Amino acid sequence: MSGWSGQVEDELTLLLKDWLKQQGRTQADLRRSLQAVSTRMPALLEVLEREHRLGGIPRVAARLCEIEAEWVGTNASSPSNNQKDADPFSQLDLLLQEIRDDCGS
Repeated sequence: MSGWSGQVEDELTLLLKDWLKQQGRTQADLRRSLQAVSTRMPALLEVLEREHRLGGIPRVAARLCEIEAEWVGTNASSPSNNQKDADPFSQLDLLLQEIRDDCGS
């Protein structure tokens, strides 16, 4: 198992920033999931370094996968959020259907 180094931190920082952007999440979201003391990257990396000491990069990756699953589960558990994400004009569609129904009667 390779040790924790500045290079690992740099690569992990870049990975986390890209990942958060793709997930539409912030460092504050990651802080909550990691239960870190701060939203700043050094505090987030400190938690991940502890995970690394316990099981290396595979453990860090597993922890990040758990967090992503948690985030996906949070989004999936809220039907109104999924409906909004799936179709931002859903309210307009409902209004249009009501107008069609009224005109047909």
